[in-house]
Order: sequence, then C-alpha cells, then structure tokens
Amino acid sequence: MDAPLRTLGIPPNAWAVNASIADITRPSLEPRPVTLKTETKTLRLDLAKTAMLVIDMQNDFCHPDGWLAHIGVDVNPARTPIAPLQRLLPVLRNAQVPIIWVNWGNRPDLLNISAGLRHVYNSTGDGVGLGDPLPANGASVLIKDSWAAAVVDELEQKPEDIRVDKYRMSGFWDTPLDSILKNLGKTTLLFGGVNADQCVMATLQDASFLGYDCILVTDCSATTSPDYCWQATLYNVKQCFGFATDSCAILDAIE
Repeated sequence: MDAPLRTLGIPPNAWAVNASIADITRPSLEPRPVTLKTETKTLRLDLAKTAMLVIDMQNDFCHPDGWLAHIGVDVNPARTPIAPLQRLLPVLRNAQVPIIWVNWGNRPDLLNISAGLRHVYNSTGDGVGLGDPLPANGASVLIKDSWAAAVVDELEQKPEDIRVDKYRMSGFWDTPLDSILKNLGKTTLLFGGVNADQCVMATLQDASFLGYDCILVTDCSATTSPDYCWQATLYNVKQCFGFATDSCAILDAIE
C-alpha cells in the first residue's frame, strides 16, 4: 500500500508526493472574491491571489534623523502613509493577504552597487552616501540590518510578514520577489510606501511588465518630490500600469 502523499512546496505552487506518485496538479486556493472601487473602474478581485507590497517605509526615508532629512529634505510627506498603513495592514493580515516589506538593504561592502547609483546618494563624493555613517547616530545609510535601513517604529512587522531586500529602485531587480509571489500564487498586488514616483513606481511598473495586476493605494503612498511628480505618477498608473484606490475603499471591500 502506498504511503500517504506529502506536500512538497508552498501551496498553491506545491506537489503531493510519496515514493511512487507525484501529483503535480497544484490545486488552487479557495477563492475569496471581493469588489473594490478604484478611480477608474470597479474591480472584482480575489483576496486569495492578492498581496500587499510596502516599499521603503524606512528610517533613512521617513525619520527626522535619517538620510533624506540629513540632506535637507522635508520627510513629513513621507510619513503620511504611516497612519493609513496602521489601519490597513492588520485588516489585510486578518484576511490572509500577505504583507511584503520591500526595503533598501545593501550589502555592507556595496559590491553590487554601481558608481552611478552611488552618485545618486553622494553626488560630490565627499558627502554622506550609501554605507556611510549618519551624523545623528552613526547608522550606516541603507545597509541591511542597520537602523537607517529599518522600517520606522510606528509600523509593526509581524513574524508572518515577508521581507525582501532590494538594491535598486525596482523591488524586482536582482531580488527573489517575483519567485516568492509566484510560489504564493499571488497575481494581484497592492502597492504602498515611498517614494511614489521613484521606488514605488519602478516596482509597480516592473510588476506590470511581469504580468501582475497592480493597484496603487494612494493614501498609503507618498513622495517628497514636487506635487507634479505625484500627479504624473497617478496619471501613469491609471493610464498604463493598473489602477488607483485608497485604503478606505479596500477596507470597505473586505469588511
């Protein structure tokens, strides 16, 4: 008599196997459809196929002692997503929608970072750039496991959340994000974080190019760039790459 089948992999991208059988049908997750209003259309989406990406809500970008503040940028706009995310993330977790924190987290030796990218953070060569200590507290700018690269204290990360380190504006470039999402069977992605016109937009664009359905959560995203950058981001998301809605509409759809 054959032994019981054991799960091999992460459902829904999982086989059931024993010594003589490999069931590769990959049974689907139980659908959990909801209706979500966006700025352009009403969507019918499946929560079982949905994930939330929170991008770069880190001390270097959002804290008064972080890197952006050090170079004279007003980080108050970057902090506006905190309160909406505090309300939305627990509800998403309760709905079994995974939260994926996609953060800058460079190697200490910066071996995979080009001169051009270093120039973005240190255009004169004698300032405080990637890997350098912040004057306020000595934390290394955007280095994995440093205070500077950590998510702001106001946003709680749970053990079941997923963390992905990135090294470019796009969270998909040279990272396992695409493989993780495929293993989890996620095809609809909610996007929040900063800066909306830079790392959020680059990640959302790459997601669209890879075939994901993309939804920008407007009040959970922000930028320290001029307002016309925000307006261009919204226009391009709705025109070319997906949809835009807010956290209240998502909460209404779930609840």
